[in-house]
Amino acid sequence: MTRILFITATRIGDAILNSGVLQHLIDTHADARISVACGPLAAPLFRATPGVERVIVMTKQKGGGHWLSLWRQSVGQRWDIVVDMRGSLTSWFLWAGQRYVKRPNPKAGVRHRVEEAADVLRLDAAPDTRIWLDDAGKARADAELPADRAVLALSPAASAVFKEWPTERFSELALRLTAPEGVLPGAAIALFGGPGDEARAKAVAEGLGERTVIDLTGKLDLVEAAACLKRAQLFVGNDSGLMHMAAAAGTPTLGLFGPTDERLYAPWGSRAQIVRAGDRFDERERRALADTSTQSLMGALSVDQVERAALDLLAQTERA
Repeated sequence: MTRILFITATRIGDAILNSGVLQHLIDTHADARISVACGPLAAPLFRATPGVERVIVMTKQKGGGHWLSLWRQSVGQRWDIVVDMRGSLTSWFLWAGQRYVKRPNPKAGVRHRVEEAADVLRLDAAPDTRIWLDDAGKARADAELPADRAVLALSPAASAVFKEWPTERFSELALRLTAPEGVLPGAAIALFGGPGDEARAKAVAEGLGERTVIDLTGKLDLVEAAACLKRAQLFVGNDSGLMHMAAAAGTPTLGLFGPTDERLYAPWGSRAQIVRAGDRFDERERRALADTSTQSLMGALSVDQVERAALDLLAQTERA
């Protein structure tokens, strides 16, 4: 039996970008018993992950108290492998046969987060991201989505308003794609988002007229959402955790980017593309925007641009 502690991200998207490394550990250690340490938002992702017997939820505390809590919950175990995707000091104060800790590498230049994750285990190639489903999640997808027509998945919200494409443009795009002459004629339009995103989903739905709209915003857990996304013929959404989830599920995924840097955060995989609005910001500027920006910076991205990118993505997917 191989005891593994895998310390991963707080945010859903970042945890998904690390998921290929976790799958590599599962594939190379058939007898693994894995404990995953992560934030409360990402914790539900690991409900159906093979080999995961425990999820240690790290709720942020003042003065880094959540790291002390993790140490207290894991110090009594002799770990065969500790993998720390967050580069914390905590992992150095645990007994480990092998220890892999993420470290800054300024010489590497700008690299995608998936490639950075692969470097932690010194892998030759960056692994595909993964999302793990269970029967309950698949059953929810069967119950929510029609089996007799295509599904267009939209995610109009994001973690920060500056990353959000205007809702009326989501509506116009969906009308074009699902029109009789569109690439997904008659498709149902499924809206995705978390708790708190309902107003944006409602605004998109109000612009869709008589189209079949399935609003799943705030109604699904993460595994159920992933199962539903896997059923879609196309996903279009802002830079968000749901975008990374769709790509990990293998759904043709079009990410809408503006201030954030797609070189770091583009949806990963051969069935994923991005389309950009204007100039990107570097990471320091992006963090400042998260604290100060109160409006969308995605206005330069037109419906025509996104429609062309969606058609190109679907054409490439079909050829592959």
